Amino acid sequence: MKLTISRESLLTPLQSIAGVVEKKQTMPVLSNVLLEAEDNTLTLTGTNMEVELVARVTPVHVDQPGRITVPARKLADICRAVSDEAPIDMALEGDRLHLRAGNSHFTLSTLPAEHFPNVEDEPESFRLELPQKELEYMLDATAFAMAQQDVRYYLNGLLLEVDSGHVRTVATDGHRLAMAHQDMETGCPEPRQVIVPRKGVLELARLLDDVETPATLVIGDNHLRATVGSYTFTSKLIEGKFPDYNRVIPRGGDKVVLADRATLKNTLQRAGILSHENIRGVRLNLAPGQLQVFANNPDQEQAEDALPVDYDGEALQIGFNVGYLVDVMNALDDDQVKITLSNPNSSALIESETDSRCLYVVMPMRL
Repeated sequence: MKLTISRESLLTPLQSIAGVVEKKQTMPVLSNVLLEAEDNTLTLTGTNMEVELVARVTPVHVDQPGRITVPARKLADICRAVSDEAPIDMALEGDRLHLRAGNSHFTLSTLPAEHFPNVEDEPESFRLELPQKELEYMLDATAFAMAQQDVRYYLNGLLLEVDSGHVRTVATDGHRLAMAHQDMETGCPEPRQVIVPRKGVLELARLLDDVETPATLVIGDNHLRATVGSYTFTSKLIEGKFPDYNRVIPRGGDKVVLADRATLKNTLQRAGILSHENIRGVRLNLAPGQLQVFANNPDQEQAEDALPVDYDGEALQIGFNVGYLVDVMNALDDDQVKITLSNPNSSALIESETDSRCLYVVMPMRL
């Protein structure tokens, strides 16, 4: 294998692929990136056996086609370090890959391409195209609520639901729920639900831009494949039954509060400084025209704060994890936030005042 490529053409896909490759691997080849050169194209592939990312770079001057794997992070670090003015020459000599850029010369160890695992192909059951900006919006609006290393493995991911008129993303860790949907004609003959693992969701979100250019999703029985520009991303799916999120959404709350989102977020963050560092609890006292926020901790320290709100109902006292509330404030992008409550033991429903695409549910705490 012998080729010449510009530093910038190689660095951008390498950085994306390095995010997929895990630092500590049980199989040495999984720390490597697969390089395949032919027909003036360099294809780079990284995988951790759960997620695979393939990037195609053109045009590349290929003198000799070939395939080899090299350490992904070392190659990315070299590309970052060399001058962006000189092109990078790569040549495979024996079991070593030689890189030359200007006056710099590096020799990298390799492993045979045949050792590199491939994500198995499977027949697609459904294909969907939607603007990148819409998919990015839905992932950003919900991914933060995914569980981390929960024994209920189906919560360690994000539900992607497609029916004839909607695309929906849902995430929950059992204490809070985030849901986003987009109205669109999908052509899906019957509703489909798949659970994408946490790592897959985060890596897919990194590939998306705030543009109308479409991303293509292919949903199979065991994998989700996404094509975004010159990247092809594949993730295994989590087997299991996602909770019925409709049963979690509170209905019929009679206490509706309108507040300035930024002011509420800042008030919660200030009070949260003195909350218990493990349970992060704050108490909200709601009264006509005002919301008071209280926090304390085992060191007998206390915080009190308040903000004006649009509310004219009965007084209510309720506790929440302040981190969960702040996460929702960060996810919403409206100036005004609407919070619907019913009693101290019922979950809060939090929405944007003007944008109905997202909703959030946060369970209360006993304080």
